[in-house]
Amino acid sequence: MDAELRFLDILRALTRHEVDFVVVGGVAAILEGAPISTFDVDVVYHRTDDNNARLAAALRELNALYKDPAGRRIVPDVEKLATINRHLLLTDLGPLDVLVGIGRDLSYDQLIDRTIEYEVADLSLKVLDLETVIESKEFAGRDKDRATLPILRRTLELKRSTPD
Repeated sequence: MDAELRFLDILRALTRHEVDFVVVGGVAAILEGAPISTFDVDVVYHRTDDNNARLAAALRELNALYKDPAGRRIVPDVEKLATINRHLLLTDLGPLDVLVGIGRDLSYDQLIDRTIEYEVADLSLKVLDLETVIESKEFAGRDKDRATLPILRRTLELKRSTPD
């Protein structure tokens, strides 16, 4: 199966379980028009008891396990979702990073006003706007983020100069 279809299926599972989340990272940049590649889906979730339960159910459906260099099979659950801030997971459909926040501790509540609603296939998704994706990648400062920043900045420049 193509990576894009796998990513879409991950997002479909989260949506089917009514998880409150925002698509961030590379997938958000791609949906915003950036010509880049990514190898995982990154989301910021709303950390509430009810949402943690829905997210745990979605992760069970995806057969999610934590990435573990020691090879242990650690399964995400409600308790871990309530206490750990970064969940770097492998699923049957590909890698999924489930985060409490990005950048300068921007949580779901702080990001929700920086999203754009996208209709992708049969899904309605909250996607982080490109300007905030750029800010988060600048803050992260990783080599892979620095490598994509010129492309993201140019995409934003083109979006701003093109009438709707």
